[in-house]
Amino acid sequence: MPQPLDTALAEVRSLLLGPGLTRAVAAGRRRGQAPSVVRAELRPVTLKSGVRLQIATFDGARPHTRNVPSGPEADAAVDALLAEPFGNWHVETATATVQLRVTKKGDAQLHRATTEPRPTVAAGHDRTREHLLDPGDPLFAVIGGTAAKRRQVDAFLRALAATLPDQLPDRLRVVDLGCGNAYLTFAAYRYLSGRGLDVEIVGVDVRDDQRRRNTELAERLGCADRVGFVAGTNLDAPVRPPVDLVLALHACDTATDEALARAVRWNARWVLAAPCCHHDLAAQLRDRPAPEPYELLTRQGILRERFADVLTDSLRAALLRLRGYRVDVVEFVDSAHTPRNLLLRARLTGAEPTARQHEEYRELVRQWQVTPRLATLLAES
Repeated sequence: MPQPLDTALAEVRSLLLGPGLTRAVAAGRRRGQAPSVVRAELRPVTLKSGVRLQIATFDGARPHTRNVPSGPEADAAVDALLAEPFGNWHVETATATVQLRVTKKGDAQLHRATTEPRPTVAAGHDRTREHLLDPGDPLFAVIGGTAAKRRQVDAFLRALAATLPDQLPDRLRVVDLGCGNAYLTFAAYRYLSGRGLDVEIVGVDVRDDQRRRNTELAERLGCADRVGFVAGTNLDAPVRPPVDLVLALHACDTATDEALARAVRWNARWVLAAPCCHHDLAAQLRDRPAPEPYELLTRQGILRERFADVLTDSLRAALLRLRGYRVDVVEFVDSAHTPRNLLLRARLTGAEPTARQHEEYRELVRQWQVTPRLATLLAES
């Protein structure tokens, strides 16, 4: 039953600021209104300075993350988000899941579900997960990163280890596209060089201040001769070929397409890309009628967004196969650590695509009347 929006938001507020919060997401828009950000995600994180509320927002261009301490600062940050005209809130705690949807009339529909608490593991039966890089490695004292980010990087390295063959060339050139704070860049260098390889790795980010920061870190770590950074987009940053391995962890929206297109242009032997948001095809689906009988897949905004995720990555995988890559789409980390846990893992085989593969791709884009950004970029190459 609908209830006053203020009452429902007050309940959500108590969950967001309560000790049992595990994750919360705000998205969508209310009728006739638009929030200042496309999406917001909240979760508690443990830093050296203590427990903080991590707030990650996406403004349509790039993500913004901040960690706020409990008390007045967290209260103010949560109140500001609750004041935004989001259409949906999804809140997970240790014991419950609460979903709030704002109706067209401005009322709230609240759904609550009880979650069984996870059983405590008996003493003596704990298993210590073997990390590819020890969390206590001095590397992390220099580059930083939250526990959640370290888990993502470790999971990404595991996927990398499963992708690369046992026998590798003595010299390996790697490019990390959209490297951001370069957690993955440095971790990949430490892991690969630890396997006895002569590794040269380049991190690419559009921001020059990130290039300067990451370059200073490389100098502090004593690896500036093997780990370098350049500023530019994934598509046109000055990186000289050949490139053996391309990495891209959570490059936003079409930046993932740019990373994949660049990898194809380089004839990179291996590509690992974990996409982030998928706004490009979501916008195209919103502006075009769905083919019959699939209108139900795109009628609701949240379903359209999720379908756009699946369609985007399906077409990316198909386009890579048409360029001679063998492609697997896998989950590289548990969704509890990040909802963007899909990984496109590709290996260049040079195999000629079959007529069926061509037809499957053409028929999919024809029926849905979409133009994948990756297809446009590959046609330009």
